[in-house]
Amino acid sequence: MTFHDWLFSNYPENSAIQGQWGPLHIVTLAACIVLIVVLSCLFAKKSERTRQRVILVLAICILVFEVARRVINFSRGETLTFTFFLYLILPRPWCAISCWFMIVAAFAKKRFLYNFCAMNALLCALVFFAYPSVGFNHRHILFENVYSIATHSLLLISSVVLMTLNLTSFQLRKGNLLKEGGLLVGMYAYTFIETFWLKIEPNPMQLLPNNDVQKVLGLPYPPYLVVYFVFLAVYFSAFYVVQHILDKHRHKTPFSTLQAQKEEAYR
Repeated sequence: MTFHDWLFSNYPENSAIQGQWGPLHIVTLAACIVLIVVLSCLFAKKSERTRQRVILVLAICILVFEVARRVINFSRGETLTFTFFLYLILPRPWCAISCWFMIVAAFAKKRFLYNFCAMNALLCALVFFAYPSVGFNHRHILFENVYSIATHSLLLISSVVLMTLNLTSFQLRKGNLLKEGGLLVGMYAYTFIETFWLKIEPNPMQLLPNNDVQKVLGLPYPPYLVVYFVFLAVYFSAFYVVQHILDKHRHKTPFSTLQAQKEEAYR
């Protein structure tokens, strides 16, 4: 196999496999967990600026893969229509959208963006590592496999590290809920535009019938839709409920009051 074949992901015949929970999948997940622990231990007590830089470095790594993939796809020499241009340039699936949210959040350094990205990226990463349909699905690990594995790994690491480095705060406040809820609604609006108007991605949020998650669960569409929305409601609510419980049992001290003031100013 030449470097050209590797870069443009020209797979040999009979390369497809079911690699879920194979050696590479397990090693990758273990490496992510180790890196999360290392980053959390090394930087948890550092200054806020240093902790933000950790997320920035992770986001830049994501950005490198996102830009590289687009450069490679544009270099294939295929006929470029406007629709195909949008297909190549825009983030289409949920995970790709999460990648770009993480990039924006790392540069913007806004608490509500950190909050949303932590929840959103972690969900995408958990779904991917639970039963990956890409990345580990070939005998030969070419660029497309590396891209899928690396970006999902970076989503998992960055989403958890955002929380362990205390850059998130899931406070039950109207302003926070409106901002973070608005981002979720906006993301769904964007995916409806790319599905029904731009027609560049058939099912980015795994919401429409016959999606991959529905097939894995083996549910008819109506029950799946109920499970889908109940799960999302419970999942996103859990962050705020846990934060509320922790805050309720946290004793008020001069230090905690000062920390709260700093967090409020940071928002």
